[in-house]
Amino acid sequence: MDNSDYSLPFDASIHLNIKMASRTSARAQATADFLGVPWKFAAKQTYDKETNPGGVISLALAENKLVVKDVRDFVNQNVTFEVNDFNYGSTDRFPKALAAHLTEYLNPFLPIQPGHIRSTSSCTALHDILSWAITDPGDAIILNRPIYGRFELDFKNREQVKILYADTDAETCLQESAVQKYEEVIADAAASGVNVRAILIVNPNNPLGQCYHRDTLVALMKLCQRHQIHLISDEVYACSVFESEEPEAVPFTSILSIDPRGLIDLDLLHVEYGFAKDFAAGGMKLGALVSQSQPILRAVDTLMRFHTASGPVLNIACALLEDRQWCRSYIETMRGRIAGAHRHVTAELRDAGIPYLPGSNAGFFLWIDLSAYLPTELDGEANAEFALAKKTLAAGVFLHPQEEHGNKPGWFRLVYTQDPEIITEGIRRIKGVIS
Repeated sequence: MDNSDYSLPFDASIHLNIKMASRTSARAQATADFLGVPWKFAAKQTYDKETNPGGVISLALAENKLVVKDVRDFVNQNVTFEVNDFNYGSTDRFPKALAAHLTEYLNPFLPIQPGHIRSTSSCTALHDILSWAITDPGDAIILNRPIYGRFELDFKNREQVKILYADTDAETCLQESAVQKYEEVIADAAASGVNVRAILIVNPNNPLGQCYHRDTLVALMKLCQRHQIHLISDEVYACSVFESEEPEAVPFTSILSIDPRGLIDLDLLHVEYGFAKDFAAGGMKLGALVSQSQPILRAVDTLMRFHTASGPVLNIACALLEDRQWCRSYIETMRGRIAGAHRHVTAELRDAGIPYLPGSNAGFFLWIDLSAYLPTELDGEANAEFALAKKTLAAGVFLHPQEEHGNKPGWFRLVYTQDPEIITEGIRRIKGVIS
């Protein structure tokens, strides 16, 4: 294996050694130091069967490469830019188009109106805005385990929000019984003088590729109402749900599809959506907030000048959404391709003897168990997960250690939505490391 075309991201040299503290603010210095944490970085995919067969295969980046060309081709054939797309003028076209799309796929109990939507330059930017809108520095937001790892960057970097984790297990974290863990975190935070302002969930879940039980969503709504805290449901994978062969799979339920009356005040309920996942367009940098809370929407508006989506991007998004016939066909095609990729990766993992969490039917990933192969010799790394990831990277395949904050060591997110031959080769390389 030729390792010359990539470098190991686990070396201490990746930590930022900033010697200009006197020239920056204390908060800027703290942010720079936080960016030096090793798990914030990922190796890029450099593998190509023909031109670079010894390159790195990344199984860590949540992109859907199975349909990105479909989106590109549609845009190239159907989008024409107008003068106003390049001016400062805004348009109400996008909120109308997104409201229609989400009404079709989220099945909301209460109608989604264009006025309930705010578009932002990515969901990452939206997290920063929400931090501003609902928290003060030192306040906390609760997440479960395991969870998409970079919420810490999104909420802590600038707004100095504390991230607290409900001590849940992957096997049960989406079930109603897990809600008690959130209660415990709220009680512990109160005892420590920390003000919990929100619970954030990802539904369908990243990294498990599973959907929340409806009863769990109802219980979370009641919990947030009882403590008067916000409930934010990140539903960026809402359309990336497919028919799997997993008998434990739970159908997707948007939190907006549940009658909120008697459960939660609408001022406390918010949904995130974006184009990075369902439309395979992370490069578009377009996110959206759906909320009926006028105070929150007004607070969001105070920061919109810093995070407004660009006119050309909104034009592209509207074209994708307004052609409902194409959009429905695309989503059906996408779901079919993910389902096929899921069948392929699960078969490959079974053949390799690599366990994974059953019950997945959404997203681009599986939660795989490599705990039996954690090395006892750490090779200079801080823990066994980094040591194992270092070994797999040396063999040419990247898995991101500790990225998802799981409470059981040795579990990794494996992203499988790319060429099945690449997935086969990646699993073959992992098998070579652990055999």
